Amino acid sequence: MKQIKPALQPKPSWLKRALPANNLFYHVGEILKEHRLNTVCASAVCPNRWECYGRGTATFLIMGNICTRACRFCAVTQGTPLPLDPDEPKRLALAVKKLSLRHVVITSVTRDDLPDGGSRHFRKTIDAVRTLAPSVTIEVLTPDFLGKEGPLKTVLGGKPDVFAHNVEMAPRLYPLLRKKLSSYERSLDVLRAAAKIEKNVRLKSGLMVGLGETDCEVCGVLRDLAGCGVNIITIGQYLQPKKNSAAVAKFVASKTFKYYYDTAKELGIAVVYAAPFVRSSYRAEEALI
Repeated sequence: MKQIKPALQPKPSWLKRALPANNLFYHVGEILKEHRLNTVCASAVCPNRWECYGRGTATFLIMGNICTRACRFCAVTQGTPLPLDPDEPKRLALAVKKLSLRHVVITSVTRDDLPDGGSRHFRKTIDAVRTLAPSVTIEVLTPDFLGKEGPLKTVLGGKPDVFAHNVEMAPRLYPLLRKKLSSYERSLDVLRAAAKIEKNVRLKSGLMVGLGETDCEVCGVLRDLAGCGVNIITIGQYLQPKKNSAAVAKFVASKTFKYYYDTAKELGIAVVYAAPFVRSSYRAEEALI
């Protein structure tokens, strides 16, 4: 299947935003540097980094910043990762405590090189946060663990408040933009399995638009996610993070995001975020209020 590379398009005015920085922004950055922690905010070139840091929040990226997969939409470096750092869970928990967070989001690069996909490291990180900051609610955003149920049980055994796994895009686009190890059906299976393993966890997923999908395809994804029992969904505009990344096919209009929002709500999804700058963990704590 060949991809037709769309011509580069100028960003519309509503996709441009100021980048204010306050003292809290720099405070968050200093703590992350002090504890030698990665964030998806920086590694994935998130457009909300300034806003989130300025509110005293960050999405932690564990198990290094090198991913074993090579998705064409992602800014995270792909290659051979370094060994796991056994002290990382404690350092992350200390940072959570210092930042006085109410809600923490913990995600990771995909570690297909590890027999358990890094699930035990996820669990150690959850346990460390529970020990040092017991009042904090915890959200984990995991890879698919190659569809293995054992790693899912390990992570969910830590009783996170929210379990997230992103489908990312319409299934038709997977062969174009995702490494062959990734599968749309597998991602749905991960969400279904999580719902069976831990019935009280809130399920969350997210997708990007503007990659060449149709409105009909987006609605199909929303129906699939609702059928898996997903409670929280995020829908945001794809923005090309690197020159060699997939190009933007379309800048989605605000009225279309409103259509996606209404459709998801009609399907029974309780919490929906649909707007150009929405990302997986954007204002994540609000979904639990």
